[in-house]
Amino acid sequence: MKQVIVVLSFLLAFSFSSFSQKQVRKEMREGNKDYKKEKYTEAEISYRKALKENARSADVAYNLGNSLYKQEKFQDSLDQYMAAASDEKDKEKAAMAWHNIGNVFMSIGNYKESIEAYKQALRRLPQDDETRYNLALAQKLLQEQQDQDQDQKQEQQQEQNQDQQQEPQQQNPNQMQQQNAEQILDAMMQNERETQEKVREQQMQQRKQRNTGKEW
Repeated sequence: MKQVIVVLSFLLAFSFSSFSQKQVRKEMREGNKDYKKEKYTEAEISYRKALKENARSADVAYNLGNSLYKQEKFQDSLDQYMAAASDEKDKEKAAMAWHNIGNVFMSIGNYKESIEAYKQALRRLPQDDETRYNLALAQKLLQEQQDQDQDQKQEQQQEQNQDQQQEPQQQNPNQMQQQNAEQILDAMMQNERETQEKVREQQMQQRKQRNTGKEW
């Protein structure tokens, strides 16, 4: 009985496996047809059905990633490309997955990660000129991004320096008011001294006149 059960179980497993593979191929064909017609949403649906039948299929994950990328669902496509790259044994196919991972990172402006992805692709397929070109482009864009960030930092530093220089100028009005007040006070004191001097001179003249009058 055990031997019979084992045989039957094996046959049933083989039958389900065969059916599953047929379903995967069927959904893949449907997805590929829709993808070629640029019906990327419909292609995504077919690829996801295929992935349910075989979650470890690198080919399905790769194609699903392509359909998601075309819809600009970059994070979802990245997940699928990463799955395809990790599960794929064929170096050329793995290189294609890493190439597309680099494209995703390029699309979202993460040039540092895209550079690493392109390098991974070239390790598996060194003769790929398209990947080599994309790598050079990503390196150039990263340098420009870093230069721009440096320029912005310098501009911010200059603005901070200007603000610090303006702070004493903002105190100048108070200083000017104090200086004006001191000048006005000095002028008043000078006027008072001059007035007192004039008063003394008048008093002296009056005294002289009185003395002169007595002599008359």
